[in-house]
Amino acid sequence: MKKEDPIGIFDSGIGGLTVARSVKDALPNEQLIYFGDTEHLPYGDKSTAAIQAFSVKICDLLLKKGCKVILIACNSASVAAYDLIKEYVASKALVINVIDPMVNYASEYLKDQNIGLIGTRQTVASGVYQEKISEKMNGLKLQALATPLLVPMIEEGFVFNNISHDIISNYLSMPELKDIDALLLACTHYPLIQKEINDFYKSNVKVINSADPVALSLKNLLESKSLLNESPADEDSFYVSDYTASFERSTKLFFGEKIKLESYRLWS
Repeated sequence: MKKEDPIGIFDSGIGGLTVARSVKDALPNEQLIYFGDTEHLPYGDKSTAAIQAFSVKICDLLLKKGCKVILIACNSASVAAYDLIKEYVASKALVINVIDPMVNYASEYLKDQNIGLIGTRQTVASGVYQEKISEKMNGLKLQALATPLLVPMIEEGFVFNNISHDIISNYLSMPELKDIDALLLACTHYPLIQKEINDFYKSNVKVINSADPVALSLKNLLESKSLLNESPADEDSFYVSDYTASFERSTKLFFGEKIKLESYRLWS
């Protein structure tokens, strides 16, 4: 691994571009290689075995591209495949997920608060956030709710309208999220609707997405390993396993600027 080697980021689709954007803001000299597995999205309703198989294939691509770090910018893949990927990648690259930085943030800044969480079925059913936060915060109970309609809603562009307002309001009014002080957005798509969530709570609940804590954690990791790139990076690359024009149009919504997607099939 060398300082100038790229950072690999992958997600089940293009939602992980919210994390990629924060990484780019925090580490402007780093080259990013992003892969969105749009052929198999969403991961939230896939089996653990399927997610692991997809993740290993993606890691093969990112290792082939010479990535020094593989960032799993997907909560479902972080739950299902993080340990496997670490073992599979071994010493070829560092591996970071989106869960541990959020748990560390919560334990440092949300002490003595009632914490809620929304995410995919896979993420919530795994209990990983509940377990890790309970360990870090001396038995604190996390109130978690699966919100499976949110990812397809966002992917289809239904944001900031009556449809998104009604779906978000219905979810956040569920008893599982009653009397919370803070809400963790345990899906990389959800920053796109963070304003609507803030509006629902009238800013009385602190809403945290994973993008910034993950970017900071990655920066700290690279510094600790003396792998922080100090010179201007090569051009970033963005791949998807199933290209459509609508995905390319949506990238500006997630990344903040227009980017060119390249098609790369995991299974030819």
